[in-house]
Amino acid sequence: MNETATIIPLSAVEPAMVETLLDRVFGDDRHARTAYRIRAGMAPLEAMSFAVLDEAELLVGTIQCFPVALHDREGRPVPLVMVGPVAIVEERRGEGFGIGLMAAMLDAEARMTADGAPPLAQMLIGDADYYGRWGFSAAATGGWRAPGPYEPERLLARGSALAAMPSEGMLGPWAPA
Repeated sequence: MNETATIIPLSAVEPAMVETLLDRVFGDDRHARTAYRIRAGMAPLEAMSFAVLDEAELLVGTIQCFPVALHDREGRPVPLVMVGPVAIVEERRGEGFGIGLMAAMLDAEARMTADGAPPLAQMLIGDADYYGRWGFSAAATGGWRAPGPYEPERLLARGSALAAMPSEGMLGPWAPA
């Protein structure tokens, strides 16, 4: 990532600017995607959501994380964190901004765990070749389902808490019983 780029909390960015960036990256029909159904009604986790500004202090990317759950066969929610959207404007892709945002998010997660928060598995819908460098894989998600169309090989998860996750279930918003 460019040394003059700056990663800041997403909460420091005007929400309309974030929405404009997401529309630009994913299209204005993005709300119909499966990822939006999984996190429906959830607000981003501020401590794990970031933006990146380029050398001209223009918003060029964001990462958001959301509280979601894998609902087991009995409907009991098991919490996890949904990573994404990870969005970088097209003309700045390949410059390391996504890597910087992922590092910031994982550092925040590590600090939270070090401060006593329980470790939570993380999941996303994305490219295993890209996200595999951070330990995301489809190895544990074969029995997971999502509310809407998705490619099973793109349903990825990571984290030590995966060992306690149900092997089957439906992803959806976090709604504790």
